Amino acid sequence: MTPEDILSHKPRVLTQKQRESYFENGYILLERLVPEDWLARIRTATEDAVEASRAIESSNETWDLDEGHSADAPRLRRLSSPNDYNAEFWAYASESILGDAIADLVGPDVKFYQSKLNFKWSGGGDEVKWHQDISFWPHTNYTPCTAGTYIYDCGLEQGPLGVLPGSHDHDLYDQYNGKGEWVGCLGPDDAAKIDMKDAVFLDGPAGSVTVHNCRTLHYSAANNSDVPRPLLLNTFSAADAMPYCFNPLKSRYDQTLIRGEPARWAHHDPRPCQIPPDWSGGYTSIFALQQEEDWNQAAAE
Repeated sequence: MTPEDILSHKPRVLTQKQRESYFENGYILLERLVPEDWLARIRTATEDAVEASRAIESSNETWDLDEGHSADAPRLRRLSSPNDYNAEFWAYASESILGDAIADLVGPDVKFYQSKLNFKWSGGGDEVKWHQDISFWPHTNYTPCTAGTYIYDCGLEQGPLGVLPGSHDHDLYDQYNGKGEWVGCLGPDDAAKIDMKDAVFLDGPAGSVTVHNCRTLHYSAANNSDVPRPLLLNTFSAADAMPYCFNPLKSRYDQTLIRGEPARWAHHDPRPCQIPPDWSGGYTSIFALQQEEDWNQAAAE
């Protein structure tokens, strides 16, 4: 769907001004969107995942462990596909007010694509470098967006999402390095051109939701505070957006319709999109890729 098509539908939970702001800037912050009952459920599921990680000794396709992780002191970077791991996460993604908010931004027919639970652990949790999401998982159009839910309060010192307003309307960047290897971020020369004074950082209280378009440039600083920052991320699209590469975080719920009706026609946006590597042989995490870690070797060891 085009922005004009989407805006022609009556909103469910957002105001028309909020929707127009999203299309103008490429992101929106919805403070305290998530009711306390849902927040309590996903918070418990998150705490259960951290507890379970004590038994994990090395990173794999589900668990991405931060440096220093141990059974006595767990440090996670990511739980991949949490919706597959715990039914409470899927219930939240598919049944809560989140789906209604996304329908206001991509149109009444909404598909789920993938999920991840990113942890910026306290005392140096990794920076996420400037990047654009769509090149990780190209679609036929640019309605895909990612909703990040703050499970606990997130202040500026914890490395909240930072976005570059309006960048979704500019060209996509090359996310391969000089050796032709996929690193999932802008090269040093391109990143140096970004004026940090133009960045907007989306901190917020627990239950707040950030939504950014798949073309929007975004980044988050390392978490040097003494408080971890778990961020639950769910990616959705309009039903008429069709992926044409392997889903790097393949889920049993991939392409599940969470609102509206299935599409009978695919919508094709003529703007080009960079092709990522073939993820069918496995995927690590954005942290490992941007740090250029040899995850497969680490897993084997």
